[in-house]
Amino acid sequence: MVVGECVPVDTTGNLLILSAIFLFQRLKTVLNWLRLVTYFFYGEKPMRRFAWVVVLVAWVVSARATVVTAGDVDPGGDIGSRDPAEAVSQLDVHVGLEVKLFASEPMIHSVSNIDIDHRGRVWVCDVVNYRRFNNEDHPGRKEGDRILILEDMDGDGKADRSTVFYQGSDIDSAHGVCVLPTPNGQGAKAIVSAGANVLVLTDRDGDDRADKKELLFTGIGGAEHDHGIHAFVFGPDGKLYFNFGNMAGQIKDKHGGPITDGAGNVVQANRNPYQEGMVFRCDLDGGEFETLGWNFRNNWMVTVDSFGTLWQSDNDDDGSRGTRINYVMEFGNYGFRDELTGAEWKQNRTGMSNDIPTRHWHQNDPGVVPNLLQTGAGSPTGITVYEGNLLPATFHGQIIHCDPGPNVCRAYYTTQDGAGYQAEIANVLHGARDNWFRPSDVSVAPGGSLLVADWYDPGVGGHRAGDLDSGRIFLVAPPGHPYVAPKFDFSTPGGAIEALKSPNFATRYMAWTALHGMGSKAEPGLLEIFETADNQRHRARALWLLGKMDRRGEHYIRVAIKDANPDIRIVGVRLARQLKVDLIVVVRKLVRDPAPQVRRELAIALRHNRSPQAAELWVELAMQHDGHDRWYLEALGIAADRQWDAFFAAWLKKVGDDWSTAAGRDIIWRSRSKYAPEYLAKIIINPETPVESHPRYLRAFDFHGGPEKDKALRAILGL
Repeated sequence: MVVGECVPVDTTGNLLILSAIFLFQRLKTVLNWLRLVTYFFYGEKPMRRFAWVVVLVAWVVSARATVVTAGDVDPGGDIGSRDPAEAVSQLDVHVGLEVKLFASEPMIHSVSNIDIDHRGRVWVCDVVNYRRFNNEDHPGRKEGDRILILEDMDGDGKADRSTVFYQGSDIDSAHGVCVLPTPNGQGAKAIVSAGANVLVLTDRDGDDRADKKELLFTGIGGAEHDHGIHAFVFGPDGKLYFNFGNMAGQIKDKHGGPITDGAGNVVQANRNPYQEGMVFRCDLDGGEFETLGWNFRNNWMVTVDSFGTLWQSDNDDDGSRGTRINYVMEFGNYGFRDELTGAEWKQNRTGMSNDIPTRHWHQNDPGVVPNLLQTGAGSPTGITVYEGNLLPATFHGQIIHCDPGPNVCRAYYTTQDGAGYQAEIANVLHGARDNWFRPSDVSVAPGGSLLVADWYDPGVGGHRAGDLDSGRIFLVAPPGHPYVAPKFDFSTPGGAIEALKSPNFATRYMAWTALHGMGSKAEPGLLEIFETADNQRHRARALWLLGKMDRRGEHYIRVAIKDANPDIRIVGVRLARQLKVDLIVVVRKLVRDPAPQVRRELAIALRHNRSPQAAELWVELAMQHDGHDRWYLEALGIAADRQWDAFFAAWLKKVGDDWSTAAGRDIIWRSRSKYAPEYLAKIIINPETPVESHPRYLRAFDFHGGPEKDKALRAILGL
């Protein structure tokens, strides 16, 4: 559902823009002709060629009917150009906001990713050497691609100065930059995701130029592919979050050795259990590595809010109109490929949906976390969470996201839905009159405005760039708002606490680092924020720091899980997991919590917990499943991983003969216990079970094996 409204900045025609668009479409027509002809002769079995002839003819007729030549354009319209001076007039911006051109070519080129530091300076992945194997007609840049620092010196919303922080072929086609500043610039770092590596570039002397380079991670696949490593972001818990797409395959430590994560698994896409794209969390030095989600296609970037909740987008197989937004429930499988076989989504399977987006992500399979939102056709990229108050109230606490496919930067208004969420769409910035507008990233400035990066190209993806010399960055803010960054004193608890309230990630990183270093000196001020602030996100940020003070963690966990706000109770549970306290005690205190989202977190906290009491607590959580909440059901499944037999047996003992309820059938369908096939068979044999639901339960058999499965199938057949 789409809500909100965008208004045009200007509605004047632009002949040259339209002409260029039509010429590009004509070129696409020729290329698609060639592709289809090649596919016809070489890519399909002979028995299918007649069908391809029909498709080809229909496509040609359609193309001839829809492609308009420059000669069809009314020559009386106003003549424009792709000159950056006219860029703003070709965009629609949300009501109550104004857009300005912050920077453009020749200062910058194609922009893949940005970040903003505490001074409001924009750090830019300035890319020219994009996929050289397929863009050889462009001369490239022999010196390598660049990380730039753009600065608005007079507060007019336009960059006046550009500094090259780093340049080199080792960051060609960089996909991400995460800036970790210091108050005086000395020791400031930029984490750069490029090719097979993640680099940490340090400015040791504060001159805005990197003079130290270190590896953080190596061995990542997809070096010449968009589906490789992506940007990092600093979380409210003092940890780093990042992801990679389905061409990355693996990640290794800085020495080239394999990484074993917190679950004891080697981080590798080999279905043991991980495959395809993944999401990660680690310490600033790369330690305490965790795999938080897997089986995405090209999850371009992940973001995290002040409660520690993760959000990201994922790109579908081209042409499927199935791009999606995910709430990343930790340790979940997200269904791009078959969990067990790795088969692609098009392969026939029992119970597959007729709806392509649903089928694409295996949403009908047990063990797949549901999608937050399907957004249709697109090529989703940068994402952030807006936790400022400068923009209209509807944006507060909401996801802001870029999709260069439909030329739009959007907001997703999320609300609670059982143990998960639902969302509606509102456009923030739309290239209504310029389909070269390709928003690649969005970041929040210290003052609360948005900066939207624009790759600016006639196309997107496909290993090809049509224009590597152009790029733009737009500033979005209320009309007349000056682009000024607040100043903070990070040397005092009071000053650092004020900085902790910033909507800007880099400022919060500096505040977190300063306050964490102060230890008990910062506790009174942080406690005041936690106890008195109306802003729940500010309270959550203070809680993370309070909980990570030496010998104070368990105290603040006890305080948090008694809080009236369920989001704060969730932070308490997440904090308990990170601090590795006795989770059984925490789960027992909250197991009857009225909020399903809190109980979801309790289920996740039980994952791989070998306490004898874990099964009992899981059963108590399972008894509160309503039979309709897929988020809650998948949280129960995550909790039971590696312990399904014990947990399921305990549940059967609890429910007795009263297992055949909507909730009970759901749990049986999701279960991987060896005892589940018997009950799946009973459900299917039961004459009261609707025939149309049989494929659902039969599909569940695919996730079982052994004699118990064989016996259950014979029972269905009456053998």
